[in-house]
Amino acid sequence: MKLANIILAVAIGLGVTFLSGLGFWQMKRLAWKEALITRVETNLSAVPLTLDKVEAMRQNGDDIEYRPVRLAGIFDHSREQHFFATHKGNPGYFVYTPFHIDSNNVIFVNRGYVPLNRKSSTRRVEGQVNGRIGIEGLARSAPQQKPNSFVPDNDLKKNVYHWKSLKQMTSRAYGDASPTVMEFFVDAGEATNPGGLPKGGVTLIQFPNSHLQYALTWFGLAGALLAVGGYFLFGRIRGNSSL
Repeated sequence: MKLANIILAVAIGLGVTFLSGLGFWQMKRLAWKEALITRVETNLSAVPLTLDKVEAMRQNGDDIEYRPVRLAGIFDHSREQHFFATHKGNPGYFVYTPFHIDSNNVIFVNRGYVPLNRKSSTRRVEGQVNGRIGIEGLARSAPQQKPNSFVPDNDLKKNVYHWKSLKQMTSRAYGDASPTVMEFFVDAGEATNPGGLPKGGVTLIQFPNSHLQYALTWFGLAGALLAVGGYFLFGRIRGNSSL
């Protein structure tokens, strides 16, 4: 076999291997996504728990993500933190506000979305509920580090967060005189603030799942390359052998 044909055969083999690898990777992603969806649906259907029970689960290493929770306390609007986010295609902020369960225990609650021009609490006074209230929401784990290097650092001077650092939120809100802050968040439901902004119920609980289609596409391309490349290579070999 001529060197050119050998090179072509190797190139076809590498291409088929690469495309098939992408297909198998998408199949692994499919299994992961289906497990995630099942996990979320199971947790969402559970009976709402108290904060103490969720905290006990967290300390025990159990899954607390998306577990419904009921809690009562007082918002400290003067210490709210702002997480840059896009909601329904619109840029803005999710407002994380300390929620005092009692004099010593606090949890940061994601009260929901506000548009870019309503970041300042002075522009949404009607939504700054006062006094002790009861709310329902979903427990969310607090990440220990940035998801990846592409996520910008949090801008603490401007009170703009790009990843949800509970440690930085606590430090910025309270300094050295911090109360006991529970080591997870609560995403408030829609009914938490019916009188104005922030708009609750922003938790993403529907996940796109197109991995099977992607896998079939990569496998199809691998098959097409094998068929077309093999046919072309076979033709070259036959043509050379007839000379």
